[in-house]
Amino acid sequence: MPKFSANLSFLYQDLPFLDRFAAAARDGFGALEYLGPYTEPKEKVADALKASGLKQAVFNVPSGDWAGGERGIACLPDRVQEFRDGVLLALDYAKALDCSRVNVISGLVPKGADLDILENTLVENLKHAALRCADAGVKLLIEPINLRDIPGFLLSTTGHAERILEKVGSDNFYIQYDFYHMQIMQGDLIPTFNRLKDKIAHVQIADNPGRSEPGTGEINYDFILLELDRLGYDGWVGCEYKPKAGTREGLGWMKPYLR
Repeated sequence: MPKFSANLSFLYQDLPFLDRFAAAARDGFGALEYLGPYTEPKEKVADALKASGLKQAVFNVPSGDWAGGERGIACLPDRVQEFRDGVLLALDYAKALDCSRVNVISGLVPKGADLDILENTLVENLKHAALRCADAGVKLLIEPINLRDIPGFLLSTTGHAERILEKVGSDNFYIQYDFYHMQIMQGDLIPTFNRLKDKIAHVQIADNPGRSEPGTGEINYDFILLELDRLGYDGWVGCEYKPKAGTREGLGWMKPYLR
């Protein structure tokens, strides 16, 4: 049976951040994830996590000024030291939260930028991060994101992610596979997952169109979740969607899997 992680950057938005932990536990989630925990001291986050009884599935390495429109800095040549400092901060939080995975958001392509320079910067940063993460016993992930939600994002397909993995050349570097993003960009969801499953360390779900809960759109998640089981995926399934009503009101899709 699949096991579900609540993405608190999307779910329980009516509650303060740390109060969302207990709400997710009450509703049957087994783990948590989010863009990042950095607005709270790691000790407070760890206390809330322990009180909830949940696991920490994954979170992102610091990704620049998210509220100001930045979507990662890993590909930006003038932000290399900031990215690498962010890796150390992420690993500090990962140790406090007993989290075995951190994800990198690649970044937007600046107007007029040289794509080769951006990709080379990304690769060198990821080589550095993969070594740091390996030393800490943490897996490093990277996520392709669709160009409808984030126009200009550098990394938008699994094919590109595979090329980055090959260039980085680390056995501690994986893909975060979001079925919603990949439905928009390329489809062929389960065959692609099956082909790449040894390189995938976390999956996320939302329906399309609208990025709402499973059952509200075109993606057959009953089939997908059964296939993940059949194909031997035993990791967390991250619920990174925008509830159409409240979070709890929209959890009917998940109840059959909690029995």
